[in-house]
Amino acid sequence: MAYTSAVEPLRAANTLSGRNLYDWWHAAPGGGSVRASNGVTILTEVEVGALTRRADRVFVCAGGNPAGFDDPALSRWLRALSRAGATIGGISGGPYILARAGLLEGRRCTLHWEHVPAFEERYPEIEVVRSLFEIQGNRVTCSGGIAALDLMLNLIEADHGPGLAAGVGDWFLHNQIREGLSPQRMDLRLRLGVRDPRLLRALAAMESNLETPLPREALAAAAAVSVRQLERLFRTLMSTSLHAHYLDLRLDRAHQLRRESALAPAEIAATTGFASADELSRAERRRHRRSAARRGDDTGAA
Repeated sequence: MAYTSAVEPLRAANTLSGRNLYDWWHAAPGGGSVRASNGVTILTEVEVGALTRRADRVFVCAGGNPAGFDDPALSRWLRALSRAGATIGGISGGPYILARAGLLEGRRCTLHWEHVPAFEERYPEIEVVRSLFEIQGNRVTCSGGIAALDLMLNLIEADHGPGLAAGVGDWFLHNQIREGLSPQRMDLRLRLGVRDPRLLRALAAMESNLETPLPREALAAAAAVSVRQLERLFRTLMSTSLHAHYLDLRLDRAHQLRRESALAPAEIAATTGFASADELSRAERRRHRRSAARRGDDTGAA
């Protein structure tokens, strides 16, 4: 999605303007054809390391687990392209590759929210904002997904005016070009189907405090209710307990870090509020048993 959202607006700009405003090429480590995670194959035309093709902007589009990717040759090439005057960008997990190449030092950046926790652990000196995209001079970072469409529409507007950008957005049924500072994630009300403002305040406090979990009293204070009232809100509106929901958030983050980072088990445990890797493992096993038991009940009922 991120790749297509980045390339298709350029094609549309050429078509709608009747001019060849944009040309693009593909490169990848190892060259040849590259198979995307959805099975689509992209044929590369440029060899990593080549500086023979002019490039105004170079975007690194990456998914999967960018934390586990390390290619010194690619890093050298990106630095060389930057020295040659190209604007360097990263899309979705691409900013991870830029950071590894030393191209985000002293810069503010964004990347897909799923990669943010691991990125912040690996590069604490780089300021991360949870926006759709960031344009800072000759560095551009984008959170991915359809946010790449918004980024490209903004770049098309800067290059060729708002009329063409609006035309491209309209062609793709994208009737509102979002600004870079727009939030990445869906509002909690929509994401969790919760409308009660008291419960929403507590939920937001939980999501912001996974490394050092807040006590029930602090969450109740944030919600401006008593602990008993907050527990009742969770039971009534979330069909779970306050403790169980908070624990699930921390376990989900641990699972995400294990998948998206190279952090050691003890580091993952510390980052998600567990005293040790063993404590985290026990909590994960208990959740797995509960899930298995519920699936067994559902199967029996069927």
